[in-house]
Amino acid sequence: MATLRLENGAILTDADAIADELAPLNIQLNQWTLGDNPALQNLLVQEQLHEIEKAQVLAALEHYFEQLQQTGNYASRDLIVLHPQVPNLAELLAKFDRPHTHSDDEVRYILDGEGVFGFIRPDGSQIELTVTATDYINVPAGTEHWFYLTPQRRIKAIRYFSGTEGWVPRYTETAIRFRPVLV
Repeated sequence: MATLRLENGAILTDADAIADELAPLNIQLNQWTLGDNPALQNLLVQEQLHEIEKAQVLAALEHYFEQLQQTGNYASRDLIVLHPQVPNLAELLAKFDRPHTHSDDEVRYILDGEGVFGFIRPDGSQIELTVTATDYINVPAGTEHWFYLTPQRRIKAIRYFSGTEGWVPRYTETAIRFRPVLV
């Protein structure tokens, strides 16, 4: 379940309160069940997944992709699996840990692990949303944000794309006023 940190130090865990804080940014945050498929559960507890196993996870959750295809213009998806043993993990994450925007929505369904999205609100204030397993998030195109992993440094997430370009960051000059979450 997601948690939201405000600049004043308050931490929100109530879904309605979080939705109210995200509303000015038009960010969608939902809970999607993983179901009780034992094969899927066995795959999700593994730290690493091979391409065949990633395909099995995507197939087990295909109904969500089909739903997004019907309600939006989503054309593809992938499964990203990050953990401390991923080569060049720091360099990979460095592309997204400073404020940027995208020309496409950033849409993720978190299956395991956790990550933090930071956002610049229209009034210039900043918030940080920690997403965990079963959180679905849609960050609209043009939303100024950043992303990093928590100290666990692991996440499994399905990423949904409407174009072939992926999420190319367009960096802004905004300074982040938050300190990273320490677990």
